[in-house]
Formats: sequence, C-alpha cells, structure tokens
Amino acid sequence: MSKVEDFLTTAEEQEIVAAIGMAEKNTSGEIRVHIEKETSMAPIERAVEVFNQLQMQQTQERNGVLIYLAVKSKQFAICGDEGIDQKVPTDFWDTTKDIMVSHFKNGNFKHGLIDGILKAGEQLKTHFPYQSDDTNELSNEISKG
Repeated sequence: MSKVEDFLTTAEEQEIVAAIGMAEKNTSGEIRVHIEKETSMAPIERAVEVFNQLQMQQTQERNGVLIYLAVKSKQFAICGDEGIDQKVPTDFWDTTKDIMVSHFKNGNFKHGLIDGILKAGEQLKTHFPYQSDDTNELSNEISKG
C-alpha cells in the first residue's frame, strides 16, 4: 500500500478521530495523527518536523502528542512536546509503540492506531489529568502530507 488515500477508509478515519476524542476526555493532553506517503528521514526526525509544521507546540501545557506514519516507508514514530518530555522517562512511549507494532504487523492499521491513541491517553492522564476548564486546543482530525 503506497497511497495515503488508500491507507484508511473514511469510516476508519472517523473511528480514529473518535478514539482521539475519547482519549482526550481523560487528559488535558492533545493527540494528533499525521499520515504521509514516505520519508527519507529518520521517522522521529520527520515526526518532530511535522509536529512543528502543525504548530502543536502551541498548547498551554506543551502537552501535544503526534503519532506519525509514513505509509510506503513502513515507518512510524510518536513524539511529545517539551511539557511531556520534562515529566516522563525517555522510554515513555515504548509500550504504546509495542501495542501499535503488534497490530501493524498483521495489517490492522486502524486497530493499531486506535489502541495506540487510547494507550497514549491513559499515559498522559497520569501527568496531565483532565481539568474542568480544559479546551480542545488542537484538531482531532487526521492530517495528511
């Protein structure tokens, strides 16, 4: 599968957006998914670049998280903003990645993303619990490159 448009159906995208909304109900953290065809960069470097392009660093607590996927390159990365990085160990996202990889290996991309999003939301809840005055600071829609 090499086209971003063919990676997920419209219904699958809607389920992923719904999972983002569900995960964000438990945390003030913000989660986004970005999908593009390929990258020649290391996936984490490209994720940081996309994170900045999407201006995800503009959250009040600097607690945005990007799940980045390069479809044709078969690579992905999870990157968190500095507010998260200051509070969590360096291997913070490893369990989320492991869950996603187990689904991705079987071609279950939607399930991998949804489980990764929900796991990220659980982990964020520990350090950034939901507050009654929280607002949704970043779009839940999937961005594409």
